[in-house]
Amino acid sequence: MDKIKNTEQNQFQRTMKTRHLVMLSLGGVIGTGLFFNTGYIIASAGPAGAILAYLIGALVVYLVMLCLGELAVAMPETGAFHTYAARFISPATGYTVAWLYWLTWTVALGSSLTAAGLCMQLWFPAIAIWKWCLIFCVIIFTLNIITTRFFAESEFWFSLIKVLTIILFIIAGSAAIFGFIPLKDGTSAPFFTNLTTSGWLPNGITPILMTMVAVNFAFSGTELIGIAAGETVNPQKTIPLAIKTTIIRLVIFFVGTVVVLSALIPMSEAGVSKSPFVQVFENIGIPYAADLLNFVILTAILSAANSGLYASGRMLWSLSNQGTLPRSFTRLSQRGVPVIALTVSMLGGLLALFTSVIAPDTVFVALTAISGFAVVAVWLSICASHYFFRRHYLKSGNALSSLKFKAPLYPYVPILGFIMCLIACIGLAFDPEQRIALYCGIPFVACCYIAYYVTHYYQKK
Repeated sequence: MDKIKNTEQNQFQRTMKTRHLVMLSLGGVIGTGLFFNTGYIIASAGPAGAILAYLIGALVVYLVMLCLGELAVAMPETGAFHTYAARFISPATGYTVAWLYWLTWTVALGSSLTAAGLCMQLWFPAIAIWKWCLIFCVIIFTLNIITTRFFAESEFWFSLIKVLTIILFIIAGSAAIFGFIPLKDGTSAPFFTNLTTSGWLPNGITPILMTMVAVNFAFSGTELIGIAAGETVNPQKTIPLAIKTTIIRLVIFFVGTVVVLSALIPMSEAGVSKSPFVQVFENIGIPYAADLLNFVILTAILSAANSGLYASGRMLWSLSNQGTLPRSFTRLSQRGVPVIALTVSMLGGLLALFTSVIAPDTVFVALTAISGFAVVAVWLSICASHYFFRRHYLKSGNALSSLKFKAPLYPYVPILGFIMCLIACIGLAFDPEQRIALYCGIPFVACCYIAYYVTHYYQKK
């Protein structure tokens, strides 16, 4: 029996509820960036600089999400970003945005699997990282190809575990900061001395600018609300609620977590070879706490990879649905899953096998930088799309009051969001470790535009 059917007549089913959408977004965000990249940011910008960088990042995310909220409620579609850009900026830009977002999550998938392999090194140091990557590839792929509802439900519980862990970490870490829980080496309570030991900004303002893409990579995943809009029950009610609750929780979780990490880890000891969360619990000395937290971090990273494969598969489906990829990518299984699109996107996970063999510590930063550049470029398009959408909407004679969700302070919100995202991209040029993102990202964007015009030229002929 043919288990695949064409999506020209069958679209995705609307099976996701508010709790699924909120946890899907949190699942995409609370992952590799927070659990591993935070150590790199503290080492580069200093403890106080890291906190400031995350506060700025939270503002950027809030501005972008306000823009996305208005677009997604007005036009709830699966794989929405590139359709917004195609309509309100240019078709070539929409095409490029779609491929950038696919790159964002396939590369993030690879870095997540590499991070998962690094977690396993704590327990099995003799087993190569790439072997764990291969095992996790199979697990993530299986979770995605069963059904969308099963994926959403599993992601809900994965994300719930992460959220509870972050809360417990902030409580336990705060207790260690003020001496209620003794440190393993017997030293006195650090309070907030680590924040100023090397000065408030030991390396100046530049490292904050340099690490903004890494911070934005940590926040990437909030925009999954827009990706899943076409599979959401009652999007006009669900999407605004999901956006508001997600932003509030992100600010509490991220900023609160970074404050605790910055207070407990000296700048000289931070990095990406080990999760700073595990470092903290090793320093506190709670029995088996580091092992337990390492397990939770592992599930969190796999959860983020799970969301990443979902997003990249839907983006390929959307590209195909718009006629810019072969129609085979639009075909769904009997359970409503784009198996071909997911299979191709899984190739990004296999990238982890390659990078983890070469140099997991250094290549990991490069991978996250490339993924961060791509997601910031997508955020740029969201802000620009919202700016042009509102102008087009009003010029077409529509009343502003008819919009179910309106971003406040137009046009300042999309303009400020665009400028801040652009500054983050410029910051990459100042960091030798992350500069590869520009070397790879800018030619990738150029190739996408060229590919669009070449393919459409031959289509017209």
